[in-house]
Amino acid sequence: MTLNRGDKRRGSTPFAAQQHLHRRSMPVDERDLRALPHDELSGLVRCTSYSPGEAHRESWASDSSDSVISSGSDSDSSLYKVILLGEHGVGKTSLARIFGGVEDCADAEEAGNTYDRSIIVDGEEASLVVFDIWEQDDSQWLQNHCMKMGDAYIIVYSVTDKVSFEKASELRIQLRRARQTEDIPIILVGNKSDLVRSREVSVDEGRACAVVFDCKFIETSAALHHNVKDLFEGIVRQIRLRKDSKEDNARRMANTKRRESIGKKAKRFLGRIVAKNNKKMAFKAKSKSCHDLSVL
Repeated sequence: MTLNRGDKRRGSTPFAAQQHLHRRSMPVDERDLRALPHDELSGLVRCTSYSPGEAHRESWASDSSDSVISSGSDSDSSLYKVILLGEHGVGKTSLARIFGGVEDCADAEEAGNTYDRSIIVDGEEASLVVFDIWEQDDSQWLQNHCMKMGDAYIIVYSVTDKVSFEKASELRIQLRRARQTEDIPIILVGNKSDLVRSREVSVDEGRACAVVFDCKFIETSAALHHNVKDLFEGIVRQIRLRKDSKEDNARRMANTKRRESIGKKAKRFLGRIVAKNNKKMAFKAKSKSCHDLSVL
């Protein structure tokens, strides 16, 4: 792979055939961060500008993302800030770099730790800024700010590390305390699902945790890029369900339902009826729905 020594570098990504990422000296054009002293912000994060030019099987990004992410414009309000949380070594950075399209670059270590791009979800463009800054600084102020600045959160643990799973539960409690009155989208992510023989946390345990803490759940493998696309599309859907109008979400849901088979529709309908009359079945139904990132 050839690395271009300019403002734009070539990388391999499953997300899009072409995209535009933008250089930022701070994590994002965030009002709260602007209010902090400049010396605290200097060197906080660095996000370089990448433009993968190779053709790929899947297409996510819009070629017109420049007009959406231009810093300082009125459209900045449409940027969704997604914060990655989790213990060291669970794969947060790998997931972020796959999203940013820089995981295969020779100088990926210099790619920074915020990644912004526009992606197409359900036929509509959405702009995400993904922050991988949870472990960047030892000072408590940064982690406290992470708990308050996100539009959505991805809490990552490793299915091969029970301790990281327990830490994920603690982080969910911290988020609840920090954002008590807000309905913030949260997805619990069990990464490294490809390491079957080393697994310490079962799918059922992850699902049960998501139900107890009222969040969504998905297992991924950053090494194989498994479910990474579904994860970031899912976080967009969860944000839209909370921020957009009922009419917009009803239209999206109608389009989704039209693509479902008759058998799947019937099974879902019967499941709702049974769940209403049986608490155990209701819990089971909820645990199944926590996998569905397209519904609340």
